[in-house]
Amino acid sequence: MTKHIFVTGGVVSSLGKGLTSASLGMLLEQRGLKVRMQKLDPYINVDPGTMSPYQHGEVYVLDDGSETDLDLGHYERFTNSPLTRDSNYTTGQIYQAVINKERQGDFLGKTVQVIPHITNEIKSIIKKIASDEVDVIITEIGGTVGDIESLPFLEAIRQFQQDVGAENCLYIHLTLVPYLKAASELKTKPTQHSVGQLRQIGIQPDVLICRTEKSISLEDREKISLFCNIPLEAVIEEKDKDFSIYEVPVSLRENGLDELVIRRLGLSLGELDLGAWHELLAQQRSPKHEVRIAVVGKYASHKDAYKSIYESLEHAGIQNLAQVQVSCIQSEDIERGGAEEVLAGHDGILVPGGFGERGMEGKIEAIRHARENHIPFFGICLGMQCATIEFARNVLGHVDAHSAEINGTTSYPVICLLDEQKNITAKGGTMRLGAQPCRLKPGTRAHESYQSDLVDERHRHRYEFNNEYREEFLQEGLSFSGTSPDGSLVEIIELKDHPWFLAVQFHPEFHSKPTNPHPLFGGFVSAAVANREKLSEV
Repeated sequence: MTKHIFVTGGVVSSLGKGLTSASLGMLLEQRGLKVRMQKLDPYINVDPGTMSPYQHGEVYVLDDGSETDLDLGHYERFTNSPLTRDSNYTTGQIYQAVINKERQGDFLGKTVQVIPHITNEIKSIIKKIASDEVDVIITEIGGTVGDIESLPFLEAIRQFQQDVGAENCLYIHLTLVPYLKAASELKTKPTQHSVGQLRQIGIQPDVLICRTEKSISLEDREKISLFCNIPLEAVIEEKDKDFSIYEVPVSLRENGLDELVIRRLGLSLGELDLGAWHELLAQQRSPKHEVRIAVVGKYASHKDAYKSIYESLEHAGIQNLAQVQVSCIQSEDIERGGAEEVLAGHDGILVPGGFGERGMEGKIEAIRHARENHIPFFGICLGMQCATIEFARNVLGHVDAHSAEINGTTSYPVICLLDEQKNITAKGGTMRLGAQPCRLKPGTRAHESYQSDLVDERHRHRYEFNNEYREEFLQEGLSFSGTSPDGSLVEIIELKDHPWFLAVQFHPEFHSKPTNPHPLFGGFVSAAVANREKLSEV
């Protein structure tokens, strides 16, 4: 039978349940086990697709077009677990499914209640990804124990152990052991209260992972063990990582988490080899180069809004033996202070995706600065559209050029609505989403980077390059190095006479891993390194 691990969190949010779950998944995979990952979110939105990045961070898109929680990015970067729309469910989806069944008469006139109908639906989606081919399913429960929104999920996983047997189910609780500077000591009481709330619900954690900024003494671990009714060996310290999040799996391994889980669930103990991972960390610790990359975006002040972008830059830095220092720059700051002043001292400029008019002129000005000063530039999604607008205005001379999304009356709508979107009015889950094929033009930088004629990349957009202007752009030196296989949609643009000026309509950051950096990010950082070395020689 497939084994199930449930990961919950207590005391405060943002403790890193997703990162811990992904790290455990990686360790179990390295032991030779087949692992599947899943995130259950307690908010009522159907998915994060219509939520503000300021509230929820980036929307992570899967190959099948699902708009999901950013923690699924951790799952893909750390593990090889195949992710689909069954890998992320919300309260909104759960209730929507139950209400649809009620409308169809599936409950035969019964009163529909949280228990058993909602909890049964939750259990059914957990079982949905189980199969004879899967050894372990790790299910992360979003939110914090004590939140009213999380109660149906916690009740469901409590019942789940009764359904499958205690030998097939394990509970991991992630909690905070805060350090009080005034008292110069760690406090275990918040952890005791958090576990107490879980036990009131009927869940006794098997493993307690304690997030802390200071090492936990044996005495404190014994206290936690005694008051939380958890074996001492199952009280795992997870100290803050100042250097890299990629240290987390190594730390959990050193604290014996993987062996504890395998022993508790009666799984076969395969040999663990983290040699490649240690090599990755060694490269990260000993860079030969240093580069400064400016990420110019609408949501730059919120670190999780471009989470996968930052991680992909770090992956590319490791590949290029470079320490990448990222400057998160609000595009509105460029509108106020000018690109030359705000972007001074940067070796590369990246403009990521986004929606809406706010800050767009700042992005366009940043791209002009990169193009005219031969600074490596990488545009993603809206970043490509802004690059198109900038070129139309400042090279083709169409000063009114714009996107029809922002200015519906522009005389030169170089960015227009996709044909398939013209009759769509609903917002949620209706964009061009998921993996789409892209054919690359030989002899271009894109083809050189990928070393392939055809690639699949993930999309999330409604607007595209307007083909009415294609010939005009070509005549002035802008190359369309990637298109849809039939040639109808422009996917990649680039300039030949430039150190690196490339922009894509898709989201390559969703296909980057620390052990396998995305080729376009690798090429961009390599160009930034070369640019810095060139300037240092002057």
